Amino acid sequence: MFTGIHHVQLAMPAGREDEARAFFVGALGMTEVEKPPVLAARGGAWFRGGGVELHLGVEEPFAPARKAHPGLVVYDIAEAARRVGGDVTWDDDFPGFRRFYAHDPFGNRLEFLQPL
Repeated sequence: MFTGIHHVQLAMPAGREDEARAFFVGALGMTEVEKPPVLAARGGAWFRGGGVELHLGVEEPFAPARKAHPGLVVYDIAEAARRVGGDVTWDDDFPGFRRFYAHDPFGNRLEFLQPL
């Protein structure tokens, strides 16, 4: 029935799209995807990279996702950690993967994984 996941949506506060671009495009190397005009009027931003699409939608009142998160597979986990910058939390509890957790500029949890 399912053929894949089209995108993962995360919430963000209103008016902070430039911070989203700096992180997802500038740091992580994703590409911004143009939102349809009717959706662009709501704020937020969409990004794509490596077959993954992340949509950031404005939510008021805003509360970051502290437990729920996308798991992003990378080919160079050390480089991903360097690009994310700031605090990363390494975790060895997932057999077959090297991984860490970090947060986007809004406090949403992100997981980065590299198969061993």
